[in-house]
Amino acid sequence: MKYTLLPNTDIEVSKICLGTMTWGNQNTESEGHAQLDYALEQGINFIDTAELYPVPATAETSGRTSEIVGTWLKKSGNRNKVILASKIAGPGDYTAHIRTTGFSPSAIEEAVNKELKRLQTDYIDLYQLHWPERDTNRFGVRDFKLDTQWTDNINEVLQGLDAQIKAGKIRHVGLSNENSWGTMRYLQESESNDLPRMKTIQNAYSLINRVFEGDLAEISLRENIGLLAYSPMAFGVLSGKYVKGTAADNARLKLFPRFARYSSEQCTEATKRYLKIAEENNLTLAQMSLAFVNQQTFVTSNIIGATNLDQLKENIGSIDTNLSEEIIEQINEVHAAMPNPAT
Repeated sequence: MKYTLLPNTDIEVSKICLGTMTWGNQNTESEGHAQLDYALEQGINFIDTAELYPVPATAETSGRTSEIVGTWLKKSGNRNKVILASKIAGPGDYTAHIRTTGFSPSAIEEAVNKELKRLQTDYIDLYQLHWPERDTNRFGVRDFKLDTQWTDNINEVLQGLDAQIKAGKIRHVGLSNENSWGTMRYLQESESNDLPRMKTIQNAYSLINRVFEGDLAEISLRENIGLLAYSPMAFGVLSGKYVKGTAADNARLKLFPRFARYSSEQCTEATKRYLKIAEENNLTLAQMSLAFVNQQTFVTSNIIGATNLDQLKENIGSIDTNLSEEIIEQINEVHAAMPNPAT
């Protein structure tokens, strides 16, 4: 395994992070525990969860993923061997079953306390805002419309997070599904008022969604706020199993068609072209897709997820794959012809 520092900290995290959002829905508790055991054996020390997991979010399953992580931590006694990341759910109809009070200080305190109980720990290493309170482009939305109903409360949000840091319940904070303006606004507010600084930003990034490179990559490198790349396999599309017709009946896009942003005609065509590059270079598409993310200088950690141990082994093994300049050039040729089809 390879390691890097969580930006502006002395915390060493594995370059590959274990994502957990299928646990409690597609995966059982025992399967989640088996994934955690194997990942730890392979040197992964970074685990990412969220209060709304598993997905799709429902009132019946909310928090179940973190409970599975918590029972593993209690059973294994491995809390001091891992870096735990979690998230407070952003507002909206999708998460109204969790709360409707946004990121108010009381909401943050409630969310942190409940998550600590689920995880069976007394602190969370990295606590993230799952998506902005204001309505803005995220999850593949292209056309921008200014949210005139939102009032800037970023100072209050940081004050709420600061209170949890001072209470010893969280160590560091980060963003997720945020854009350039929001990222810089948080950094500005923390610098001007001596409030906690966002250390990471967890956004989608893959061969078929490289929007992060537009301007957030420069912010990441110049401001030292590291990308935690999620959906590097585009919900399994970049394994090639959908274009090959080998996807199992319990594959994510078959179970949850609402995540169709990764299965458009443009995504399918781009995936076929990337598959051809991989096969011509004696790689699986999964290896190539994950290695591409691993090699980006602005990526702090690559969040992988799997529904079985065979997938997990292949995904973790991508850390040993190094793409040549020639392969990168071939990838960029496809990207130039079909940029960001998943957005």
